[in-house]
Amino acid sequence: MTPKRWTLVVVCAATAMLMLDIAVVNTALSRIAEDLDSGLSGLQWVVDAYTLALASTVLTAGSLADRFGRRRLFSAGLVVFTLSSAACAAATDIVFLDAARAVQGIGAAVMFAVSLAILANAFPDAKERAGALAAYGATIGGTFALGPLVGGALTSGLDWQWIFLINLPLGAFCLWVTRTYVTESRDPRAPRVDWLGQATLAAGLFLLVFGFLRGNEDGWGSTTIVASLSAAAALLVAFVAVESRVKEPMLPLKLFRNSSFTGAQIAAAAISATFFAVFLYTTLYLQQVLGMSPIEAGLAYLPATVVIFFVSGATSTLGEKISPRVMIAGGLGLVAAGMALMTLAGADSSWTATLPGMLVAGVGTGLFNPALTAVALGSAPVEQSGLAAGTNDTFRQAGIAIGVAALGALVPAGAAFDPTRHVAYVNGLHDALWVGAGVAAAGAIAAGMLIRSAVKAPRVTGELAIEPA
Repeated sequence: MTPKRWTLVVVCAATAMLMLDIAVVNTALSRIAEDLDSGLSGLQWVVDAYTLALASTVLTAGSLADRFGRRRLFSAGLVVFTLSSAACAAATDIVFLDAARAVQGIGAAVMFAVSLAILANAFPDAKERAGALAAYGATIGGTFALGPLVGGALTSGLDWQWIFLINLPLGAFCLWVTRTYVTESRDPRAPRVDWLGQATLAAGLFLLVFGFLRGNEDGWGSTTIVASLSAAAALLVAFVAVESRVKEPMLPLKLFRNSSFTGAQIAAAAISATFFAVFLYTTLYLQQVLGMSPIEAGLAYLPATVVIFFVSGATSTLGEKISPRVMIAGGLGLVAAGMALMTLAGADSSWTATLPGMLVAGVGTGLFNPALTAVALGSAPVEQSGLAAGTNDTFRQAGIAIGVAALGALVPAGAAFDPTRHVAYVNGLHDALWVGAGVAAAGAIAAGMLIRSAVKAPRVTGELAIEPA
């Protein structure tokens, strides 16, 4: 193969790895809880440590790559991701696993931030680049759709450690290809790294998630929780102040003067903080309350993920007749309706009770994803498309992290692991689903009001079916 084809292979393979490590974990959580003697709080951090690290560092990773070399940073990200995957598999307690997941998230942020720039450099011809981006997008959509099933199969057939061990040969292969075939590139006009912005954003997001996750356990009026949430608010305000004053901000606030761009970020956060964040709690419901195995839980999600995949592909023709605003707002509305329907499942139900809601939400997600990516990229200047993509991913991953924490405050910790309290767990899950439905509906309204109908979605190819959540 030519070097450019090898570049496409390595970018798609590395992206598949980091996407799988978002999706495969949920179906392994019950087994992790048993093996590491963890409660709900520790499991929440298995998800949040990864997504929080990814969300808070992806923009800075892109800046570093532009300045010091994209192949160099991509290689470093692969090394960090692969070694931390080995550390995850070797974990003997939940705290070590959570810490290793955070490091893994940093490696994933570097890989994700640099991948599109590497492809753009390898495929300068517009037609060839479109094909490469289609393959890249199909890789993301396919691995995310298959993630729960892969996680369930590995956990049931081998053990939970294998959801991380599988990354070792893949990581070594990707590193060899990168060092052998990928051409180095950098931006001679790369801005300085906004370290103050990075510090305030990361610290603010961490304290916000920490406060939500520990609120039930420590008491919402306790000094620890009040101080954490207050400091989080102050740091996030400070982040906005820094970005408005620093000469070369990691997140230029002028992008948000475009109402369509703002609406796209709100919509991204809304779907991530609701439908994708609640997967942790619905998976525990399927496995702990209904007694399904990891592979059975993965299969339970398969109908909805198949619907998402095919509806996303069908939007290529819809995009010519229906505005992205309608697809985004309508898709989020269907997600809200689907989450409401999922409350029909009770402690003694069959798993099929969740299916109508999952399918409705799946149709909504399939409509939503391609249109959202088109608006997020199309409402920013062409020369800032990489920054726009990174911003959108920041809002998606931060939405998952905050959603897991906030919705978890409504679910009684530990009740899923106590058969005498399964009804209490399901009641808490229903509360989380109703709140999630409300947030998704509010996001749909905001998107409908902010996104201009004049924003045109380009002909949808694979790259517009991206859902990194």
